[in-house]
Amino acid sequence: MVVSSKIASQTKQNLFIQKLGRKIEEIWQSNLELSPYPMPDDLGYVEGTLEGDRLVIENRCYQTLQFRKLHLELAQVSDRLHILHCVMFPRTTYNLPIFGADLVGRSDAISAAIADLSPVSREHDLGMEPHSVLPPDYHQALGKLPSPLFQKVRELPAWGDIFSKYCLFITPQTSAEEQLFLDHVCNLLTIHCKLAQAAVPLTSPQARGQVRAGHRYYCFQQRQNDKTRRVLEISFGKDWAERYMSTMLFDCAA
Repeated sequence: MVVSSKIASQTKQNLFIQKLGRKIEEIWQSNLELSPYPMPDDLGYVEGTLEGDRLVIENRCYQTLQFRKLHLELAQVSDRLHILHCVMFPRTTYNLPIFGADLVGRSDAISAAIADLSPVSREHDLGMEPHSVLPPDYHQALGKLPSPLFQKVRELPAWGDIFSKYCLFITPQTSAEEQLFLDHVCNLLTIHCKLAQAAVPLTSPQARGQVRAGHRYYCFQQRQNDKTRRVLEISFGKDWAERYMSTMLFDCAA
């Protein structure tokens, strides 16, 4: 059974964020054998202030045979900032991409929505710079998905070279576009869970090393997100923000 959000039960949380959070956990529970992930005691549920408004962060984490950490974060600052953040970190014994999805907005609108399966292994083509590539079965499955059209497609941030060509980054303009984005995330998640279940562990030390390096680079690049860091530093201080970024959001146990 999906656990209801503490934030939603206490405040007016964005309804689309609530809906996507429920769908993510439903797909996890339907497709994976979840077990608890040990979080630091003081980071599961956090309260602070941001410019006089109450800031609340709620984290849920699980693990499976193929994934060392499934992380769903919900955060809210009054009515003016609502966040959903989700990352699935595979174990580095598997060549699996890293699923990520984020929603940012207010209580009544979403300003940014992004979802991707980010590759972690790199190919070295003759005469070209190394580039990240998804496993062939992911290319095949993602290539068959419908390509929804959105009115406002956004540019990736400067550190966004970790994302695949299938990355979707938009500002939904209507409830219909929100539903299209939700359907896309559900498709990505379902494909990812099923392919991960069928994945075979890597045996080559070189291949495992490549994957570990990909995980480290993904976390390093994500920690360059100044907007997230700034909110955390204002609310909790620089030391706490660095610990949260490197321990809770983008820890790299590779």
